[in-house]
Amino acid sequence: MNIWLEALLFAVGVVLIVKGGDVFVDAAGWIAEASGIPKFIVGATIVSVATTLPEMIVSVMATADGEIDMAVGNAVGSVTANTGLILALALIFMSLATPRRVFLPKILMLIASAFVTVAACLGGQIEVWGSVVLALLFVIFIIENIKNAKTEEQSCERPEVTKKIVAVKVIMFVLGAAATVGGSRLLVSSGTAIAEFLGVPSRIIAVTMVAVGTSLPELVTTVTAIVKKQASLSAGNVIGANIIDMTLILPVCSAVSGSRLPISAASVAVDFPVCLAVTLIAMLPLIIKQRSYKWQGILLLCVYAAYVAATVLL
Repeated sequence: MNIWLEALLFAVGVVLIVKGGDVFVDAAGWIAEASGIPKFIVGATIVSVATTLPEMIVSVMATADGEIDMAVGNAVGSVTANTGLILALALIFMSLATPRRVFLPKILMLIASAFVTVAACLGGQIEVWGSVVLALLFVIFIIENIKNAKTEEQSCERPEVTKKIVAVKVIMFVLGAAATVGGSRLLVSSGTAIAEFLGVPSRIIAVTMVAVGTSLPELVTTVTAIVKKQASLSAGNVIGANIIDMTLILPVCSAVSGSRLPISAASVAVDFPVCLAVTLIAMLPLIIKQRSYKWQGILLLCVYAAYVAATVLL
């Protein structure tokens, strides 16, 4: 096996997933609006799921291929990377004020999702009740998004529709979906090959390389927010993405597997507790003090660095 070729295929997979997901969501949003669906519903559903599409497709593909550790590691690892790396950078460079009436419902949903995920997987598999509760939290999250978006956006104007534009958007939709699925297959297969070559469990590749790779949309959004001094944009994006990662990916993967999704002992002992810990470090001050602190970002980065080092070296 040529490790450099596998590394190149892994990188190509990441690019295809990120770009394909972007094109797919853009086309899907246009098609929805052109068909008369109100913009606030499009924004609260399609757009809210947009940045989590890479994680979803990769984990579902991995589950279908029997790579359960890759699927679970990517789902949980992405939440940890989103919080311990991406949100940490935002908190270091920007001060975030969080009025409770705006952020509290989503923050509470995120914390609840983290606790339910950990509790449901303590037995070494995701219990049926856990999948049901997580799915219900996802539905509540979408309803909350629609309610908020309806308050903020009342315009239901349709975009311009011509045969040429329709053809272009349909082609974009198909190509975006194909690129996302194809990139996911590359990411899973090459990630597994790299793990085998290095002699490490696929979980390690999943919670490090794959998790960070599929979190690139959130990273791009955060960097843009830092440049534009839009702290709420970054925090809202990460919080929403993490809720969807936890409430949707594991239940869907469990359904795809056709049985209770097995969770490795390492994930139960390390990955899930760290995911819960970084979530609490990031969210509790936002609830109590309604603002963020630079020390939170620094602490989150230190915890994430220690987690990655321990995962790779131990």
